[in-house]
Amino acid sequence: MVTVTSVQIEGQHFTAVSVSLPKTTLLTVSNEIGYIMCGALDVGLLNRLLSDRCIVAGRATGVKTIEELLAAPLESVTFEAEEKGIKAGMTGEQALLKMI
Repeated sequence: MVTVTSVQIEGQHFTAVSVSLPKTTLLTVSNEIGYIMCGALDVGLLNRLLSDRCIVAGRATGVKTIEELLAAPLESVTFEAEEKGIKAGMTGEQALLKMI
């Protein structure tokens, strides 16, 4: 099942997507600038092989819900995210607010 919901953080709108798969759930919260995602996101791949796309993204591990993704500290972020002031250790919510 795929669930798409709107999330508001400090008056800013983001889109949350949850994809239920066998034995796991993929989670992402995004806007037109970038996104945060569960542990399925491969930040190293984005930095190495897709760097020309300048993707703004962060990864949080050990999360099972959108609420947990928003509250969890990011484990890693892309180079492009770092340029926007997003750093590992920030919560998902803090990172998203840097994407406005």
